[in-house]
Amino acid sequence: MTGPDADGGPPDPELVERFAELIVTFGANVQPGQVVGVGAEPGKEQLARAIAGAAYRAGAKFVDVSYFDLYVKRERILFAPEDTLEYVPPWYGRRVVELGDLRGARIGLTGAAAPGVLDDLDPVRAGRDQLPAVKEVAEVVNQQTTNWTAAPCPTPAWAALVHPELDPDAALVRLWEQIAHVCRLDEADPVAAWEQRMETLLSAAERLTERRFDTIRFRGPGTDLRVGLLPGSRWLAARFETVDGIVHRPNLPSEETFTTPDPERVDGVVRATKPLALSGTIVRGLEVRFEGGRAVSIEAETGADTLRTTVARDEGAARLGEVALVDREGRIGPTGTIFYDTLLDENAASHIALGQGYDMGVADPEDQPRVNQSEIHVDFMIGSDELAVSGVTGDGSEIPLLRGGSWQI
Repeated sequence: MTGPDADGGPPDPELVERFAELIVTFGANVQPGQVVGVGAEPGKEQLARAIAGAAYRAGAKFVDVSYFDLYVKRERILFAPEDTLEYVPPWYGRRVVELGDLRGARIGLTGAAAPGVLDDLDPVRAGRDQLPAVKEVAEVVNQQTTNWTAAPCPTPAWAALVHPELDPDAALVRLWEQIAHVCRLDEADPVAAWEQRMETLLSAAERLTERRFDTIRFRGPGTDLRVGLLPGSRWLAARFETVDGIVHRPNLPSEETFTTPDPERVDGVVRATKPLALSGTIVRGLEVRFEGGRAVSIEAETGADTLRTTVARDEGAARLGEVALVDREGRIGPTGTIFYDTLLDENAASHIALGQGYDMGVADPEDQPRVNQSEIHVDFMIGSDELAVSGVTGDGSEIPLLRGGSWQI
């Protein structure tokens, strides 16, 4: 196989075009006349441009690509006045809100563009600057006014982080091969392959919702965690529909079934099974203890202070907004690769998220005021083949849900 091109693109120039087409037409499902917002970082220009082309071919009215530079963020953390680090220019949030008002489409490109760029900085200062994340994204997601998706974009720096044992060209080739595989681009009909997988996930979500579990319990090495559910909690998979009826797939790839928990009923200790990439900082060896719904202790081998600062951002940041189950039938986990990218790693293993919850994960409108509210949403992975997941009924009976990564219901 030939090496990557001079711009850091994939080994097969046609691969990026096919990927862009899948992201636009299947993931975001861009409609004629829509304004499309694309979020990327320097180093991801090739895929961003291909997405623009695919969107215009789909009839987009305008494509706006916004690049966020982590090296500029580094300068802010180094030198900005202490009391300005949490400031977010108002147009950042207004851009997202306006896309919702216009009933636009949103596409985000994930993957580490500058891994380790913040590692040597004061972790407390780093934790105060949450950009490029903005709280308005969660608001727009809950309002269901945009059709959107997120997809990984390989870069040389990310490839070197994931595959340090390979030379740079080979690492990039390998990462592109893996992305093509987990996104089902190696199938004759990727869309049909995804639709088949989605049916499996939607079926699992339906079975979980029907059981009306009171609590989900996780047991594994270093983990014994009980996550209470709301009476109206319902399980979902990543096939969403906007208020205008546009079906879209918000994560590409997606292998999860998830719901919105009760933020006041989480107790126990949980140990992360994969590193967490957090706004340019990598948190390794994470262990969190919950009492009465709150994260009261956060320990980690690296990055603990950054996460502690993030969790102290507001009242809801130390509580859960999501619990997600992932079986072993997906394509990401079996690769055995740690991608250091939340989009991929969270779809390789069951996970929970600190911060903002999703209204759509609650069927009963009376329960929606109880959904956790926060400016953050931080997923971290807790699943493995050693993790036993059970559903606890109202009378205290435990029903096996996942054993060895396989569904039991």
